[in-house]
Amino acid sequence: MMDPLLIDGRADARCHLILAHGAGQGADSPFMSAVAHALVAAGLRVVRFSFPYMVRSESEGRRRPPDREPILIETWLRVIAEQRAAHGARKRLLIGGKSMGGRIASLIADEAGVDGLVCLGYPFHPPGRPERTRVAHLSRLRTPTVICQGERDPFGNREEVAGYVLSPSIEIVWIADGEHSFKPRRASGFTPEQNLSMAADAVASFAARLG
Repeated sequence: MMDPLLIDGRADARCHLILAHGAGQGADSPFMSAVAHALVAAGLRVVRFSFPYMVRSESEGRRRPPDREPILIETWLRVIAEQRAAHGARKRLLIGGKSMGGRIASLIADEAGVDGLVCLGYPFHPPGRPERTRVAHLSRLRTPTVICQGERDPFGNREEVAGYVLSPSIEIVWIADGEHSFKPRRASGFTPEQNLSMAADAVASFAARLG
């Protein structure tokens, strides 16, 4: 069970980016919508989808836990295959997403043979549980990757991430004073809009460098 795709941008854009949502909010959340619109303005085509549990949650009007990992992976692979069938192999294809959506994309990026991976707030560990890391596969990742991470992200802040062994294919862009959705503290001098723009600019620049 999947919602219709949310598609923004021109079908003939040189770079297509498929984005999946995080655990708690769907593809049409304010964060996902803002990111998509900012990237479309930079010339990308952005496709958003919701995992089956989120579709059921929204149709039933009650919160549901995420699907098991095999279902999340299968959903990702199906969406990638459908987009390739629809648009061919000539377009650069990037995948990624917010938090959980980006993490699952990182598990299948090499297998899927995509051109790039985009993670918006990667969940390096559960909040308050830094010992439960989700980084083992990141040391072996071959796909060019950009991770936009808030400096204060409770799922992995700047100090914690510095201690991980990550593949040289991974670039981390630190979002000033940001938390998991990049929101800064008012006293920092930064605004949510500035931080979101910083992340979108980083993704657009990454996509352009893939050539």
